[in-house]
Amino acid sequence: MEEETKEYIARIVTEVLCKKGHDKKAYMVPIGISARHVHLTQEHVEILFGKGYELTKKKDLMGGQFAANEQVTIVGTKLRAIENIRVLGPVRKQSQVEISKTDSYKLGIGVPVRESGDVAGAAPIALVGPKGTVYLQEGCMIAKRHVHMSPEDAKAAGQKDKDIVSVKVENERGTIFNHVQIRVDESFTLEMHIDADEANGAGIQSGDMGYLMPVEGKEA
Repeated sequence: MEEETKEYIARIVTEVLCKKGHDKKAYMVPIGISARHVHLTQEHVEILFGKGYELTKKKDLMGGQFAANEQVTIVGTKLRAIENIRVLGPVRKQSQVEISKTDSYKLGIGVPVRESGDVAGAAPIALVGPKGTVYLQEGCMIAKRHVHMSPEDAKAAGQKDKDIVSVKVENERGTIFNHVQIRVDESFTLEMHIDADEANGAGIQSGDMGYLMPVEGKEA
């Protein structure tokens, strides 16, 4: 089956499940697993890969982002390293590294949970590329779990940007994810993002479904 056909079927299934969940006073969301990755400024791209260098696209992602072909090595303060960390484009105003708790143990560093883009107080980390090295005094974080929504999705779910919800997954592990942030943008496709640790602990694979739990005092 061609990839476009698979994606079309997945969208149809998601729409049906979301409508079904909404009828039950719950809103269904597909779940995506976010692997460790790096966001870079153009300045840091050029330090790591060479003067005038631009990121090259490997795969399109939601919100105008893309997985780049470029990869870097990250090094913690105890000189422990993890290689082949994917760079995501396009370039940003601030560089940051998003990893899991397990990755932080491998690196031997303490890493806070942060919303993507909020690097204040994030852990120090070094990035090594083929042409140079960048040191971030504040840049390494564990991304806060969140749900991407378009404005239409948010309206249907009764949510708005920055709302905090819980998401329940009814599988053999029966997990409830609390402190999940709603992120709304015209470019977003409906999807909850968790990291590999959270997915493995809850027995979740990409494409599994969860539903927003009704918040007390607020209609589902």
